[in-house]
Amino acid sequence: MVDKLVEKARILQSALPYIRDFYGKTFVVKYGGSAMVEESLRESFARDVVLLRYVGIRVVVVHGGGPQISQTLERFGIKPRFVGGMRKTDQETMHVVEMVLSGDINKDIVALINTHSGQKVYAVGLSGRDGQLIRAKKLDKDRYFTELGLEVPEEDIGFVGEVESINVELLQALMDKGYIPVIAPVGVGEKGEAYNINADVVASEVAKALGAEKLIFLTDTEGVKDAKGKLISSLKEETALELIRAGTVKGGMVPKLRSALRALKAGVQKVHIIDGRVPHSILLEVFTQEGIGTEILPA
Repeated sequence: MVDKLVEKARILQSALPYIRDFYGKTFVVKYGGSAMVEESLRESFARDVVLLRYVGIRVVVVHGGGPQISQTLERFGIKPRFVGGMRKTDQETMHVVEMVLSGDINKDIVALINTHSGQKVYAVGLSGRDGQLIRAKKLDKDRYFTELGLEVPEEDIGFVGEVESINVELLQALMDKGYIPVIAPVGVGEKGEAYNINADVVASEVAKALGAEKLIFLTDTEGVKDAKGKLISSLKEETALELIRAGTVKGGMVPKLRSALRALKAGVQKVHIIDGRVPHSILLEVFTQEGIGTEILPA
């Protein structure tokens, strides 16, 4: 029994250098995948986020919700449509997107974190339309698909947006008071219209605007893999670009890597792509030397 307690003490002590180094720094966490669905993983995520805040790390959470949006659309008799892998978002679809992201999912995550937060740390939910948090405009689809090396679709994608600016003052004011901002990736246009924005992109833009120490993507994969399917624990910007050019990285990992690279170029110190299916994956990645996913470093 004593040996087990001593081992627990050693584990806690091994985290001390990391806690000291990251005290007062900002982490932006993109929350999605299985970690948002499976109850045990949801609890693990909430506890990890609260622990980060209690040891002095300023945390911002940006969440997705694609599967939940599709399910809700189908319940309303609206068939989800995708153009070039991107959700076609007409006015009716945008109404459902905002209802699901800014309403159901956002408030559920806030309540989950607050259940574990005690009396000094609280989460607060925000849509990008609150306080002009995420100023947006219609996505330039020609540029977007060209940068990904994909054919540009002819069909209009509707109210799909890209970030113009982030209201840093609002986020800083909340974090200065000890709050954990939880952001739904819905932006606001010049005329007050809502835009559906990729959550990975929003997380990257928020990390850039805040000068975050870390940007962490929770995914349903171990991390970035090489041509043989082996996990790459650490890579530099140039290597990441080579993996994209060679087609080694495919599908949803491509926009994640590109978002990571944009964040690094803007001054974010390190980006992590980790497996959210592993309980306490954030703590394992941040507070251990080995980590569990892929860390991406500046050139």
